[in-house]
Amino acid sequence: MKLLNLNAAFLLLAIMSTACTQKTSEIFNGKDLSNWEFVVENNAVPAEDVYSVNDGIITIKGEPFGYMYTKEKYTDFILNLEYRWAGEASNSGVFFLIEETTNPFPKGIECQLKADLAGDLVLLAGADLNEYILPEGVDTRPAFPVIAKQNPSSENATGEWNNVQVSVKDGNITVTVNGVLQNIASSNVKEGHIGLQSEGKEIQFRNLVIS
Repeated sequence: MKLLNLNAAFLLLAIMSTACTQKTSEIFNGKDLSNWEFVVENNAVPAEDVYSVNDGIITIKGEPFGYMYTKEKYTDFILNLEYRWAGEASNSGVFFLIEETTNPFPKGIECQLKADLAGDLVLLAGADLNEYILPEGVDTRPAFPVIAKQNPSSENATGEWNNVQVSVKDGNITVTVNGVLQNIASSNVKEGHIGLQSEGKEIQFRNLVIS
């Protein structure tokens, strides 16, 4: 009887350990990009010319346009990552709730990383957020509608690492940049791929963790 109880205890511990492992994961393993797929505008160059890994850091060249995205889709998650500009501050973004992986922009939501605008939410390729309303006097939806960030820039100096957190819970979205709440929105789409953009100059990412 004691042996059966001991075996049951070990089984319970194993199940709990597995559940914990599944709850929090590194979507980037620090070694390679085997968990990701790649888009390059017009397939102009091989993906490895744009996206690479060295010493636990993802480097994205910025040209041509494109993005890398997770093979898996995620729902009800908290994404944490760090980014910095490798040289001149420029333009990039974190994509999430990607519905369709079109070229060169997916149908999904972008957490803007463009210098001084980090935390804006950009609606890509027809994606939508409930809070977006056409500006007064505008009849045609812009190609890239924006829900502006709520606070002044909280970005660190060029070359320093920045922390971004994107939380999606039952379609409710919050975005923080270096601990400062920058945006709140909601989506009727509750599941999608996560992506990192190539646009502008070279950018680096590290410590991508999703829970």
